[in-house]
Amino acid sequence: MLGEYRITGRRTSEIAASVEAGVASGALPPGSLLPPMRELAGVLGVNPNTVASAYRTLRERGVIETDGRRGSRVRSRPASTPREALRMAVPAGVRDVAQGNPDVRLLPALGGALAAAARRHEREPALYGADPVAPDLAGMARAGFDEDGVPPGPVAVTSGALDAIERVLAAHLRPGDAVAVEDPGWGGALDLVPALGLRMLPVAVDDDGPRPDAVARALEAGARALVVTSRAQNPTGAAVGARRAVVLRELLARHPGVLLVEDDHGHGIVDLPLHPLAGATRHWVLIRSTAKAYGPDLRLAVLTGDEVTLDRVRGRQRLGPGWVSRLLQHAVVELWSSHAVDRAAVARAYAERRDALVEALRERGVPAHGRSGLNVWVPVADETVAVTRLLAAGWAVAAGAVFRVETGPGVRLTVSQLEAAEVPALADAVAAAVRTGRAGGRGD
Repeated sequence: MLGEYRITGRRTSEIAASVEAGVASGALPPGSLLPPMRELAGVLGVNPNTVASAYRTLRERGVIETDGRRGSRVRSRPASTPREALRMAVPAGVRDVAQGNPDVRLLPALGGALAAAARRHEREPALYGADPVAPDLAGMARAGFDEDGVPPGPVAVTSGALDAIERVLAAHLRPGDAVAVEDPGWGGALDLVPALGLRMLPVAVDDDGPRPDAVARALEAGARALVVTSRAQNPTGAAVGARRAVVLRELLARHPGVLLVEDDHGHGIVDLPLHPLAGATRHWVLIRSTAKAYGPDLRLAVLTGDEVTLDRVRGRQRLGPGWVSRLLQHAVVELWSSHAVDRAAVARAYAERRDALVEALRERGVPAHGRSGLNVWVPVADETVAVTRLLAAGWAVAAGAVFRVETGPGVRLTVSQLEAAEVPALADAVAAAVRTGRAGGRGD
């Protein structure tokens, strides 16, 4: 199984260090299958829980990956490589429903807004020492937060949602702290947490967002932060409903020292109301990116939160990039003030495609999840089999390994490029690909 390499150690840290040493030296090449936990525990003369803890540490650091009964293997890519690298190239002639991009036909033209921002720059050039947040952008963002019941707080601007999440976590946490993350969840966040030296505590989700029992376990286990997707969760489409929000707020209120990070991923592309958790703990933020509604290359997100957190974020930002380009900020002001995106029409377009696919799969006996947003999550018994069969049938889908830690296997399908006439054929292909059996897929 491991050739001549022997894993050694009596403590969690020693066992994990031994595996890492083998990986670093090349003695444990990518793909090497590690011994089952009980077997290794017997060889080392330790409790199986000690080996389980070591494997969990290695998984959180990105050294190994675990796939149920297939066991744990050395990852085929370095931990610094994002999960996006797991995506395969799409062969010619294959329909791509794997990428997670918005429909470019629903994105606004940026030429006018950028030109208006340039003209404004000529009149009011942004110079060192200026407020890092354009006042009119801050005002419009704050008004939107107020309208959705988000507690009062200052506004900051970052280069997208992931930049905001990184800055917020770094403002409060230190290496070794535990962060509760959705599982399955956004691959970017799942990569970011271990990259910051933080420990992941996976939290199962259902259609209403993070499950209260899973959140409670993570909080009791010492989670210092909780990252929640408010709407259009990637990859499952979950959205925090009104009842779920009440329960989660009550849970969080019993742990006031926990940092709450809410990513309103569906802002501008869904018609479900926001039910914020913000304010349930002392330190919190709520983030809104322009990527899905206005274009991924418009690298801008606005966030609000408690005074201490926002002060730390903005202070540290000044020591790095300083600020997000005022040209981009003014372009977003122009897009927002001119109502360049018909949010209701965009939400309706995505909902029609998503609901049609979920219903078509249901009719074929395939459970699927997609309450909001761009994506549909399908639990499967074997990701490799499902992805391979779908590729042979002419469809490229995203393997669930990109999005999960402990939850069962699945595949993600993005509906943004899907035409109504294509839905039956895709549903037929998915049904054929998963007939070998099914799994719970979200820890259900």
